[in-house]
Amino acid sequence: MKKKLLVLFVFIIALLGGLVARLVYIDQAKGDEYEKQVLSQQSYGNQIIPYQRGEILDTKGSILATNIDVYNVILDCKLVNEDKDYVEPTIAALVECFPDISEEEVRKALREQPESRYCVLKKKLLYEEIDKFLKLQSKVNKKKKKVNPNVQGVWFEKEYKRQYPYNGLACKVLGFTTSGNEGIGGLEDYYNETLNGVNGRQYGYLNTDNNVEKTIKEPINGNSLVTTIDLNVQTVIEKKIAAFQDAYRDELEEGEGSKHTGVVVMNPQNGEILGMSDNFVFDLNNPWDLTPYCSQEEINAFSENERLNKLNSIWQNFCITYTYEPGSTAKPFTVAAGLDTGKLKESYECDGVEHIGGHDIRCINRSGHGTETIEKAVMDSCNDALMQMAEDIGKEDFYKYQNIFNFGLRTNIDLPGEARTDALIYTAENTDATSLATNSFGQNFNVTMVQLASAFSSLINGGYYYQPHLVKKIIDEHGNTVERVDTTPLKQTISNQTSDKIKGYLYKTVSEGTGKSAKVPGYSMGGKTGTAQKGNRDDKKYVVSFIGFAPVDEPKVLVYVVIDEANVSVDEQSSALATRMAKEIFTEILPYINVFPDEEAPVPEGGTPQESGESSEGLPEGTPNSMPNGAEGASQDLDDLAQRAESEEDVAETGTE
Repeated sequence: MKKKLLVLFVFIIALLGGLVARLVYIDQAKGDEYEKQVLSQQSYGNQIIPYQRGEILDTKGSILATNIDVYNVILDCKLVNEDKDYVEPTIAALVECFPDISEEEVRKALREQPESRYCVLKKKLLYEEIDKFLKLQSKVNKKKKKVNPNVQGVWFEKEYKRQYPYNGLACKVLGFTTSGNEGIGGLEDYYNETLNGVNGRQYGYLNTDNNVEKTIKEPINGNSLVTTIDLNVQTVIEKKIAAFQDAYRDELEEGEGSKHTGVVVMNPQNGEILGMSDNFVFDLNNPWDLTPYCSQEEINAFSENERLNKLNSIWQNFCITYTYEPGSTAKPFTVAAGLDTGKLKESYECDGVEHIGGHDIRCINRSGHGTETIEKAVMDSCNDALMQMAEDIGKEDFYKYQNIFNFGLRTNIDLPGEARTDALIYTAENTDATSLATNSFGQNFNVTMVQLASAFSSLINGGYYYQPHLVKKIIDEHGNTVERVDTTPLKQTISNQTSDKIKGYLYKTVSEGTGKSAKVPGYSMGGKTGTAQKGNRDDKKYVVSFIGFAPVDEPKVLVYVVIDEANVSVDEQSSALATRMAKEIFTEILPYINVFPDEEAPVPEGGTPQESGESSEGLPEGTPNSMPNGAEGASQDLDDLAQRAESEEDVAETGTE
């Protein structure tokens, strides 16, 4: 008998062990599935728990984009309809506490959706807007000792709303979000998947008292971006652009200070963008508002497509999406290519004109600069000498180096919408003598601001090309680093020796040459001015610019200013407009980023230095002086341009800087 009992006991224990093992297996392998099946057969609540989108921070941790709590007003129609005593008090409470919710709206919901447990009456209210209802709901009925028993079936679904504490600051860099946490433009768009998380979900059985037995799957919050943007540098940039736009707003009694004004500030030693903006600033908390740029009458007259086109023109980032001819800011690249290949002479003779391809292409100095060393040619911005240099370099090496400097290629900056310029760049196969000559001084090919700034950085940092970027690391919600951005140089464009020479030439350009008006007293600086005529020469439209850096020995900051179609008279269309703005930006940011004076400030003699009055006219009438502006059209057929040039009988004798 004892043996039989022992066998029976062991058998029962084995069965129980097997049952426990099976239950554990089911719970681990299919627990969620069975739980959902059981809940699906009962009356239960199913509520999304929203994730928080990651924040965007500046380089020092200031919050540029964050989230605030908002609440949706949800009506449980089924619960309210269960007792007629609930209907009127609940409707009265909703109408009293929420002015935007009408009595008819609530009655319609109860009538048309009587079984619904999820009817949205109002979306994205702040806590202050629901506080009155919460207080009313929590009042104690002294007789029944219940919380306001006749106000039933109203609850608040928590969500998050994107907020930008500085409104429009850095709007072109940040971008904004639309419904569903979808990024539009800027970092919000480019890093949309990184910033977004995964919603959680709450399941629960609802008993007769509307209490919930909860099963919760927690949300996974998005990661945050630590950017290279410096809030203070960005503020200075936008302040100076706005001041320029205001200063020249009424110069010709039409429009603002320019069609476009763009500024890029970056660290040339690693490709970090410290600040970037243009003249179209908008409020990130209300990006659909057109009133800063259009009258209400104009807005009312817009069709839907016209309205969207206008918004897109405001939202676009000029610094990466528009292309233009760089003008003389391209001359240092020609000189660098010549030095690196060892093909340049010690000096060149400038007599004011070069006869190339059947055309007279003139220098800014009609009578000629005379003998120009390489350094002097850069300082004087001598077109004649640069055309001769390009001829010495040869078209194969010239366009080889344009490719090395990344002209015609995207920089792959971490922003959406970067323009392609490959169709706006010549090659050794499709160029001719005239195009080679004009390319040497920055006409007849197009670039973007970020493209030229990145290439220029390689000229002054020892020859290393870094990919420009706006995010330096990605962190999780607890501040732990998830990923760091690699700042290894992508390639070496020129030798260290060539870079040192270029820095010396550019130093002299700012100290004694065409860039003197950009000089900040006490600081060693280098830079280059540029003026290019756009499109049809008869239109007299110009792009003026200045790109500079400080200090010279080991540059810590680069500032690039481009002004497209300044609202001034033709006589005032010179790079002095850009050098003045660059000087103001340098003056404010150099002390802030701990760049200290390294030169003795000169004593002024009878006033300020004379500003550059460069002319931008340098190509003969009818020659292929410019590829069409990238924002306005694609490149024209080279043969057509050449034929048009050859058909011109009269050649205008004008010069270009």
